[in-house]
Amino acid sequence: MKVGQGTAPGAGGECRTHVPDVAETVESVFGCKWSLRILGLIRSGVNRPSAIERALEGLTPKVQNYYFRRMVSLDILERVVFPDVVPPRVEYRLTDFGQRFMPILDSIEELQRELES
Repeated sequence: MKVGQGTAPGAGGECRTHVPDVAETVESVFGCKWSLRILGLIRSGVNRPSAIERALEGLTPKVQNYYFRRMVSLDILERVVFPDVVPPRVEYRLTDFGQRFMPILDSIEELQRELES
């Protein structure tokens, strides 16, 4: 098992929790225009898949679902299901790691603004 994936015994027998691979996360998010746009919307409070799809022209449900699954697997987003509503409502929210990751996006956006001015 690769360190940082799943749980593995640590020194003294305690278990370590999943540790996101920050480099992999940066590569995955910055290598895709949809990831950045989806994260920007979720960060601004647009967290339902249908609302995100409407807000991003050209984003298909298949592509959107791929990026949701990818960002959930990277521990940037969490999928929240509300089963007491028919049909069940789904939302995506930033995880603690996702919130800690956002300043990296802010820095890149700031650098881009500086370069363009």
